[in-house]
Amino acid sequence: MSSGTRVGLSLVKIAALYLMVGLALGLGMAVGRDFSLVAVHSHVLLLGWATLGITGIVYLVLPRCAGTRLAAGHFWLHNLGLPVMMVSLAAETLGERRAEPLVGVGSILVVVGLALFTLNVLLNARPSDAVDA
Repeated sequence: MSSGTRVGLSLVKIAALYLMVGLALGLGMAVGRDFSLVAVHSHVLLLGWATLGITGIVYLVLPRCAGTRLAAGHFWLHNLGLPVMMVSLAAETLGERRAEPLVGVGSILVVVGLALFTLNVLLNARPSDAVDA
């Protein structure tokens, strides 16, 4: 398995884990009738499940993009930033005001990671390189 395939598959697998976390959080909120963590639930599903899943599939379809340092940077920044962002957002939502700066740090890591993804696709995606789906 190439390193590009590994990055794409890893992102899809991690996305599936975020799907389960988001679903569990949503179910827990519904059962407890406490929706105070709805922002965390939404971000876990959007940035974890949807965004990681889609970018993983893009790397599988565009292998030229997957094998780059930009892809590695995206992978690590997103996967380091998102847990920091989610845990600190949950803490802040539950009243821990000291967590606020960590929400920003995690958010910046995710945004920079996604900027690397965008740059990677713009620089390296070629129609002739796309895998037939």
